[in-house]
Amino acid sequence: MEIHSTVVGGGLAAHIRAHLSELRDTEARVAQVVLDKGAELVHLSVSDVAALAGTAPSSVVRACQRLGFRGYQELKIAAARQAPAQEPSQDQDPAARALADTIRAAREALDGVAVTVTPELLRTAAELLDAAPRVLVVGAGLSGAVALDTAYRLRALGCAVDAPADPLTAQLAASQLTSADVCLAISHTGATRSTVDAARGARQAGAQVVALTSYARSPLSESSGCTLVAGGQDLVFGLETVASRLAHLTVIDALTLTLLGLRGAPAEAALRLSADVTVDHSY
Repeated sequence: MEIHSTVVGGGLAAHIRAHLSELRDTEARVAQVVLDKGAELVHLSVSDVAALAGTAPSSVVRACQRLGFRGYQELKIAAARQAPAQEPSQDQDPAARALADTIRAAREALDGVAVTVTPELLRTAAELLDAAPRVLVVGAGLSGAVALDTAYRLRALGCAVDAPADPLTAQLAASQLTSADVCLAISHTGATRSTVDAARGARQAGAQVVALTSYARSPLSESSGCTLVAGGQDLVFGLETVASRLAHLTVIDALTLTLLGLRGAPAEAALRLSADVTVDHSY
């Protein structure tokens, strides 16, 4: 795993969260200590981190290497360069605390996008979409809203887009793609069965698969030729927060802007047509 330069200059937390699913139990505990301590890590030795994680110093070093660092010292340098992490709200009012924590999580998720999504990956995804005669967009549950938004934006740029809401229809559509087509699959966890199955079906049909997910290693990324990783911390166990969807929508915005630049005049003409249609539905 190559460390992107912005990880060392900022965005370490986003990098770690994106790769948490790749870590074993002891390594994941080490990563959680790093997330909890942030810039304070500079004052801790490898033995201190091992004690906090309930593991051996060798596991700390191994976790650092699994995250793409040469060792603990390099990770500690990256942590020291982080901006001070914002503390969770201590407000006694549940509504005030929830609002502050949600805004904090959203801000962290957006800041992390620049770390986990590189211009090269974004350009690759846009070029695949630009060349495809047909694009299938799939997403379920809370990612379904992002999928619908994505399909609208791509259609407004002149792409031929299909975005079935029914998972069985999505899987059927995926199996009917050709090697020239693209399936854009969106899943926060990267493990949603219907989305992963559609991506696998598209790949088996020979189509290119572009994935948008919050975790670098997942069943969805295994079926993808181009994975865009962006996401946020879940504030409620078992419930994807708005932070992840904001990060995903931010990537989609960047992707469509990149695609607009690639397609040029035809996309601009399609946007004008879209604006004409939209104005007819406004008072």
